[in-house]
Amino acid sequence: MAHYKLIFAGPVGAGKTTAIETLSDIATVSTDKQATDMTAARKPQTTVAMDYGVMKISDTESIHLYGTPGQERFDFMWEILVENGIGLVLLLDNSRATAIQDMHFFLGAFRDFIAENKVVIGITHTDTHQSPSVSEYHAQLKSSGLNPPVFEVDARSREDMTTLVKALLYSIDPKLEDHV
Repeated sequence: MAHYKLIFAGPVGAGKTTAIETLSDIATVSTDKQATDMTAARKPQTTVAMDYGVMKISDTESIHLYGTPGQERFDFMWEILVENGIGLVLLLDNSRATAIQDMHFFLGAFRDFIAENKVVIGITHTDTHQSPSVSEYHAQLKSSGLNPPVFEVDARSREDMTTLVKALLYSIDPKLEDHV
């Protein structure tokens, strides 16, 4: 049986926990705790260690989904969670005034991992906040010398999240398109 590992990262409230719950074919493991700092203004609970789920892609293959905490004070978990990962799903919350800066911050924080693996970006909350646009994200990425796939997604939509994961897998191995 083949097992692969994907990492979900991004700021608090971007939808990492929800995305893993949406994609997982098993009951997810979550380390959400009551938010006690400025995070509480955005949401009542926050991930403090990781989220975990499994997406079965065939009878013999599965993808293990690991969500990182969004708060920088838990960044020590980021290094632990990326071990043996094959790709990064970066989720960004478009309702944040700092969405572009968040993208640059997380791409920098995971720079070494991205250099050896692939990344795909999912922009959440575009239903309520249309700006910045996908083309603005692309322009920022181009100026940074990166060109990962970027999608508007709803973390609650299995179709959206599956498309995001497939785009990442196809960028890792284009031959997978015939099998996934």
